[in-house]
Formats: sequence, structure tokens, C-alpha cells
Amino acid sequence: MHDIDDIERRGIPAVMIASTPFEDAAQKQADALGLDIARVFVPHPVQDRTDKEMHEMADLVFEKVLDTLTR
Repeated sequence: MHDIDDIERRGIPAVMIASTPFEDAAQKQADALGLDIARVFVPHPVQDRTDKEMHEMADLVFEKVLDTLTR
């Protein structure tokens, strides 16, 4: 999260992408660090997906990521 915060402080919009089981952990870490990081969550699991499945997942969340970056 510090990396995303650093990028945004440089004036570059950024968004964290993680799978859904990590929503609570991401919020707790952001709260603990005092950071308001934009986040988009994707279906879990991620690591066992094929390249084709990853591309399909990226297509599904692309608009949400773009919207989050341009708000």
C-alpha cells in the first residue's frame, strides 16, 4: 500500500487490485497506515488461473478500474 500511496503523491492515479478474501485485510491495513487507497477486488482464487482466465477477469474489471482511476 505504501507504493500506491507514493505513486499517488507523485500525481499519478493508482488503484490496488486484490482478490475478494483480502478486502477486510486491505481495509485494516489502510486504516492502520492512515491511507485512503483506491481498491478493486476480483474473484478468488487468482494464482491457479490460466492466462486466458486472467485476461477474461481483467476484461470484467477493466471499466471499474478505469472509473476508479479517473474519479
